[in-house]
Amino acid sequence: MLDACAEILDESGYEGLSTTRIAQRAGVAIGSVYQFFPDKRAVAQALALRNLEQFGERIGELLAAGSMDRWSATVGRAIDIFVEMHRTVPGFRILRFGDVADLHLLDDSADNNAVVAQRLRELIVQSTGVADTPRLERAFSIAVESADALIKMAFRREPDGDDQVIDEAKELIQNYLSTYLDR
Repeated sequence: MLDACAEILDESGYEGLSTTRIAQRAGVAIGSVYQFFPDKRAVAQALALRNLEQFGERIGELLAAGSMDRWSATVGRAIDIFVEMHRTVPGFRILRFGDVADLHLLDDSADNNAVVAQRLRELIVQSTGVADTPRLERAFSIAVESADALIKMAFRREPDGDDQVIDEAKELIQNYLSTYLDR
């Protein structure tokens, strides 16, 4: 059902998504959809959570491989992974981590970008040993919001993302975070 949801998002956007269309695309009875999801928002939420898990797993694999000798390379690769998901993961370009459906889709108490910022901060803190402080929390929130805006801009400019804007986004975020992580 989540794959069907992603396909419909790619074709028709969030406005074109309905539980009826999800059931038809997935080849299941509408009752089967309602057995797991009360409405289209709940299906979108499950897909957004799957996207976040996939993003976190990819970054976790990157960190576990130990191929990144500096945090800045890890941040650059995290942006690359996000861009790659935009390009290749069905439904991701529209839904991403849920902001098109609801700014609090991932967590009722925090906006979607705050959830992503927290996940990234935890991964970087764990891999680098840098102290996790309220300042670092704020810095990651600002970095994620900035990267999100610039990546949206890159995909508005070109269907597969403007690589020059993406490269500028990486440089901007790496330079900004260096104030907090190069100590």
